[in-house]
Amino acid sequence: MTERPVVKRTARAILLDGADLILIKRTKPRVDPYWLTPGGGVEPEDATVIDALHREVDEELGAKVTDVVPCFVDTVEHIPEGGGPTGVKVQHFFVCRLESMDLTRRHGPEVDEPCGEYEIVRVHFSRVGIAAVHLVPLSLRHYLDGNIEGVRAMQAPDLG
Repeated sequence: MTERPVVKRTARAILLDGADLILIKRTKPRVDPYWLTPGGGVEPEDATVIDALHREVDEELGAKVTDVVPCFVDTVEHIPEGGGPTGVKVQHFFVCRLESMDLTRRHGPEVDEPCGEYEIVRVHFSRVGIAAVHLVPLSLRHYLDGNIEGVRAMQAPDLG
């Protein structure tokens, strides 16, 4: 089997605040609402994927995070809008804890030139809470559904 080229990488936060998971509800014209984790593309100026995570969380939420732990990787076909090379998008998901959030500090394309609405929401970090929203990607929803306790354990003080 031929290896597919990675043409895009993203960094996304499974952002916990106490018993809550912080998500973004996306509402676009002519598209059913969906919920996703904060984060976005790794840019050339980002030294690491984790640097991209911190930048994206700051842009989208005006937030700072701590206790960043890699937990899940999702690989999907990627065909860029407007052309360009095709291949795969690799999404790196990190469990992290909210340190602070000031929504007045939000900035970046999602805030400056929004396509639809970006609403910051909290859902209970449980199977019931996750099932109550249309969380994308579906692979993340399935991962969290099967690993709530394991994801919480990634934030245990004795993890190291």
